[in-house]
Amino acid sequence: MNLFKKGSGLVSFLGNYKESRRDTIFIAIAGLFTLFILAIPTGFEGSAVQTNAVRAKTRVIEVNNERLKIIGPVRQGEQQLEVQILSGRFKGQIHSTANHMIGKMELDKAFVAGDIALAVLNLTGDGKIASVQIFDHYRTGKTIFLAALFIIVTILIMGWMGIKIVVTFVFSAAALVRILYPMILRGWDPIFGAVSITLLITALILFLVGGLSRRALVAFCGAAGGVVFTAILAFVFTGWFKIHGAVRPFMETLLFTGYGHLNLAHLFIAGIFIAASGAMTDLSMDVAAAMDEIKKQQPAITRLGLMRSGFTVARQAAGTMSTTLLLAYSAEYTAMIMTFIAQGVPLENVINMVWVSSEIVHTLTGCFGLMLVAPLTVFAGGMLLGQHSHTQTPASSKF
Repeated sequence: MNLFKKGSGLVSFLGNYKESRRDTIFIAIAGLFTLFILAIPTGFEGSAVQTNAVRAKTRVIEVNNERLKIIGPVRQGEQQLEVQILSGRFKGQIHSTANHMIGKMELDKAFVAGDIALAVLNLTGDGKIASVQIFDHYRTGKTIFLAALFIIVTILIMGWMGIKIVVTFVFSAAALVRILYPMILRGWDPIFGAVSITLLITALILFLVGGLSRRALVAFCGAAGGVVFTAILAFVFTGWFKIHGAVRPFMETLLFTGYGHLNLAHLFIAGIFIAASGAMTDLSMDVAAAMDEIKKQQPAITRLGLMRSGFTVARQAAGTMSTTLLLAYSAEYTAMIMTFIAQGVPLENVINMVWVSSEIVHTLTGCFGLMLVAPLTVFAGGMLLGQHSHTQTPASSKF
């Protein structure tokens, strides 16, 4: 009979099983929702597809560089290629084609014999190959391998949490690519659209990792507040610094391909808090989990005492996280800064360039928003966790 007493091993086991079952159901629902989003058509799938063209995997079997001029690292001219088709109904056929190079390393592709490339086969009216256009190196198989390796290693190392990580990872990418970006192209304001999707992603991540608990709710309140405040700050400082938004690759290309209605400044602002939201999610969960554990170990702690302890943890975590943001963003403009240093450009000239100013706003606004997450999470933790005693109802229990 002692097995059925409150706090006994069997009852504790059944309670844990119930929590695990709820967790499993939530993960299953999140996974199905993710698959549903992946299945949503963007409406732009056929925009760049020609009716008289097909894609195929090809192998470069011969390269002729006689028409290619090589000056230092720059290659200009064209490569004459012989390629063998490896997929589709034209498999086995060999064709000649040219790979044009314009002297810009970020755009040019150089091939050697044995390379596998993706090609576009332009067809005649009777379905035969009229010409072969080499698109780029074939990376589909490598991409699938890398993604599968990531999933397998994550699950093997992290176990049950690894499944949650994979679901949130895929969901985040799907929500951006299948919902947010197509809706912006259709006229959705980038700021309001990005705030909505970012909050949805944040909620799923935190409630999957933290479970359907007050701990996760505390983390979400802090992270959501940080995202909203960062959006406001980004809007204010982008306007104040007079940043037009066309400071990212392909921004102008969007305007000139039929999407002149896009507000590039708002698109730039959306990118700021989307990029910072991950660090905000980490910080809010760290603080919420620490406060929840403090409450478990010290059930009699006062609300004010819990908030003080939480803020102590928040200071330490925010101190490292802000530097993490700086280092993460620095990769985007490393070459630009190195170029200015190599040319001896005065510092005042550098910081007044729009490319540099945009990165300063991006980095500092993201860090500023991150600092706001700490007090917001601590306040939410004091309100939601401080009012319950763990001797009666665990603060991290379900709502």
